[in-house]
Amino acid sequence: MATTTTLKLSLFLTIISVSISGILSVFPPTCERIECPTYQVIQSGNGYEIRRYNSSVWISNSPIQDISLVEATRTGFRRLFNYIQGENNYKETIEMTAPVISEVLPSDGPFCESSFIVSFYVPKKNQANPPPAKDLHVQRWKPVYAAVRQFGGFVKDTDVGEQASALKESIAGTKWSSAIDQSHRAGHASIYSVAQYNSPFEFDNRVNEIWFLFDLENGVHHATSGI
Repeated sequence: MATTTTLKLSLFLTIISVSISGILSVFPPTCERIECPTYQVIQSGNGYEIRRYNSSVWISNSPIQDISLVEATRTGFRRLFNYIQGENNYKETIEMTAPVISEVLPSDGPFCESSFIVSFYVPKKNQANPPPAKDLHVQRWKPVYAAVRQFGGFVKDTDVGEQASALKESIAGTKWSSAIDQSHRAGHASIYSVAQYNSPFEFDNRVNEIWFLFDLENGVHHATSGI
């Protein structure tokens, strides 16, 4: 009896550990109560998932210069939060969605500032005519593919690079790696995006993701329009 209980506990802990490290895909609990972009799972691999996201609309900050993704995301999210609270040209309140993403545009050196574009997913009912706002712009994404790795806890600058490297390693040698490289050569500047699904005040069941965005046909995944 004790042996059976020990085996069950060991299996449970293994599943939890594997899930947090990104090997298993977890549907973010946040998306059960607020709207998230829709996608289809194309393939589940060892340490990654390939998704095809449907067309979507995002409201985005201009590039934020910082050495810290965490600080840049905090800066960008404050502006986006004010936007959905009515600080826009229509004085319109917008429902909260998930995830908030931070696109990472690399710097020229290890101690140089990088650029981060922090974006909020626009709810479907607002996508036809997102309220304009100063210093924000709309990104209208065509359908896009993403190689995804999940990890738990609060996002830290020290963790993000490791998670991105782990995702790159897990897809190395696959057709997806080649497609991502080709997409970057075609003009997509960001090396990866960090998707965060929880508010800063949620401590349990936190789900974060690293995204490598790519397009199997045209290389560049979205069009940007100013508002």
